[in-house]
Amino acid sequence: MKTFLSILIATALSSTVNAFDQTHASWSELLSKHVKPNGVDYSAFKKEQASLKAYLKDLSSVSKEDFNGWKGHDQLAFFINLYNAATIDLVLDNYPIKSFKDEVGGKEGPWKLSFIKAIGNTYTLDQVEHELIRKNFNEPRIHFAVNCASEGCPPLRNEAFTGENLEAQLEEQTTTFLANSAINNFDGKTLTLSPIFDWFKEDFIKKSGSVENFVDPYYKDQSVKKGAAKLKYSEYGWNINKA
Repeated sequence: MKTFLSILIATALSSTVNAFDQTHASWSELLSKHVKPNGVDYSAFKKEQASLKAYLKDLSSVSKEDFNGWKGHDQLAFFINLYNAATIDLVLDNYPIKSFKDEVGGKEGPWKLSFIKAIGNTYTLDQVEHELIRKNFNEPRIHFAVNCASEGCPPLRNEAFTGENLEAQLEEQTTTFLANSAINNFDGKTLTLSPIFDWFKEDFIKKSGSVENFVDPYYKDQSVKKGAAKLKYSEYGWNINKA
């Protein structure tokens, strides 16, 4: 007959065994192999899609109750990784393609497909980004972390996001993207930015008061605050971000 102590030990061991890996190690391993400086090696990634699907299954096994007990940074890292892994999986399901936007999901596009299982529900990519992330986290830097599998998007990071390192990772993503002068540029008079800053301007305004105020710290030599520079937006590249 089991003693109360043995039940407690068994429960603790079971909890430890079933605990979700907050380092997202399996996802990091895949990213480190297949994300290159010039894009994603989808052909090589396709050969390991089974491992990607296993990771997505691990994400889907997290209950809403367990998730709600996590710290905010762990929750946000989870959602960013979920979005990026689901996007890659959808690309691989349809690969080879020239454009994720134009060739996946029919007329409504890939972001309206309901296929992502997480915290007890099934979501679209749009729902993960807009309802789970943007609605619950006042963090505009996520727009440089979630990846839309397109050339105009900030590059996919070659490691998983983790709650422990999230602040540094988001800051590095933002700095790297704004340093890409082919997309974002300030010549002293005109501030040219990715359309991302136009599409989601409300997020940047909510955080910093204006788009210009948000990007100003990243242009240290000259001020680009509102009124100090003419603002315009660059073209967005929708071709697949393949290496």
